[in-house]
Amino acid sequence: MGGSRQVVLTALFMICVWAGSTTFLVRAEDPYVYYTWNVTFGTLSPLGVPQKCILINGEFPGPNINCSSNNNIVINVFNNLDEPLLLTWNGIQQRKNSWMEGMPGTNCPIQPGENFTYHYQVKDQIGSYFYFPTLGMQRAAGGFGGLRVHSRNLIPVPFDPPEDDYTVLIGDWFKKSHTVLKQKLDSGHSFGRPDGVQLNGKSEDNEPLFTMKPSSTYRYRICNVGIKSSLNFRIQGHIMKLVEIEGSHTVQNVYNSLDVHLGQCYSVLVTADQEPKDYYLLASTRFLKKTFTAKRIVRYTNSKGAPPSPKLPEPPTGWVWSLNQFRSFRWNLTASAARPNPQGSYHYGFINITRTIKIVNSASTVHGKLRYAINGISHTDPPTPLKLAEYFGVADQAFKYNSMVDDPPREKLENIETLPNVLNVTFRTFVEIVFENREKIIQSWHLNGYSFFAVAMEPGRWKPEKRENYNLLDAVSRNTIQVFPGSWTAILLTFDNAGMWNLRSEILERSYLGQQLYISVLSPSLSLRDEYNIPDISKLCGIVKDLPKPKPYTI
Repeated sequence: MGGSRQVVLTALFMICVWAGSTTFLVRAEDPYVYYTWNVTFGTLSPLGVPQKCILINGEFPGPNINCSSNNNIVINVFNNLDEPLLLTWNGIQQRKNSWMEGMPGTNCPIQPGENFTYHYQVKDQIGSYFYFPTLGMQRAAGGFGGLRVHSRNLIPVPFDPPEDDYTVLIGDWFKKSHTVLKQKLDSGHSFGRPDGVQLNGKSEDNEPLFTMKPSSTYRYRICNVGIKSSLNFRIQGHIMKLVEIEGSHTVQNVYNSLDVHLGQCYSVLVTADQEPKDYYLLASTRFLKKTFTAKRIVRYTNSKGAPPSPKLPEPPTGWVWSLNQFRSFRWNLTASAARPNPQGSYHYGFINITRTIKIVNSASTVHGKLRYAINGISHTDPPTPLKLAEYFGVADQAFKYNSMVDDPPREKLENIETLPNVLNVTFRTFVEIVFENREKIIQSWHLNGYSFFAVAMEPGRWKPEKRENYNLLDAVSRNTIQVFPGSWTAILLTFDNAGMWNLRSEILERSYLGQQLYISVLSPSLSLRDEYNIPDISKLCGIVKDLPKPKPYTI
């Protein structure tokens, strides 16, 4: 584990884990996975130029989290940076437990020289995810790593076990430090295009990153952990069989390359069926005037030192190609996911929509400085995390619910307001969210705490009659989705996970400058059946720092 300490303990009896006044009943078959992480700065050269990067246990990217469905993950994080730190777990649903989200709207930061223990369960999930730091521009300095949730032994998987399982973290990269990028944004300006692309920490290397045995099949989990650019991933001379997207088993189509938009993760099977030599793993920027490419080597174990071919497969051009690729993705209706029953046993297409929320992204200036907004609201984080203010009963002193309207008029979009953007959604309602991108950029949206069905994606403006084109049978359930320029994307989901959940643009400068919001989902029963109490280990700050804890939830 490269310095990462992992211990797995399987309980042989019923365990009661006390977190605050909350009791978590953990079944005997739910093991614990423990990690201890030391987060530091270090000097590395992802693009060949020395710069300050965020390391975890001396590693960049950070260590993989390996776990299985329903495992309890315990990570003791020591912040040895000279600035505050939070980590989030992109795609982990944190059932009933937004206390461990690691977002500025849910948690007080881990101050320099302090530690905090994240404790969460990967309840009823499988799939490929990643973690990253959420404060400021820290993600631009690293601190990210892979997160694999394997199926339990008794749950059938729709493909044979691979020879090995490889995590591939790709992302655009800037030579400027994360502090310089933050200063640029704070001064009211965009930080422009990236300087290159990294693939597992480097843009290029003569040594092999992975090896493959002839005739064996390998699983590659590919995640775009970058901050601004969509990327195309391909493996020289090999085809990829898509098997999973962000926790959903897919129909197993084959691809020569995959567009991986910001925040997205794909899992493919690759068979070593070519001439035994070296081949390139390639990740290239998409939709930029200049194309940047990272290339790393995968080596056949019986290779006699033959170098890769200098002829590289080119990435596709234009976004229509990417749109058509999205339309080829389908949910595997007969495969099991985290539970034994088939994915297709959940008939989302027969559920009545109770509310439609339109999300329109825009850019403008406020007091002469660049800001990004959703429906005319540019989010700012108050000194007290939103979830803490809500739980302690002082929300009215920190933010106002529902400042954003569901269907914004033109004048609302043109006059941006800067304030905390918190939307209240009724517990257990089935909601339609339409992302409308009227700008010329590729947008990518992520929702914490949930997976959703991406049912349609089309050019133009959305209208209610567009529902006739929705895929109500086998749309892939996922947590991050792109929206092309001048286009819209529709998703459907049930808001059945109580907590405070972040919806954000995965373009980091946009979310940092306001293109995000929080969705408050409150259970009217205030019961432990729906949401856990605040853990005793939670850090308190802002206006709740010295307040007595509210009466705990009970069954």
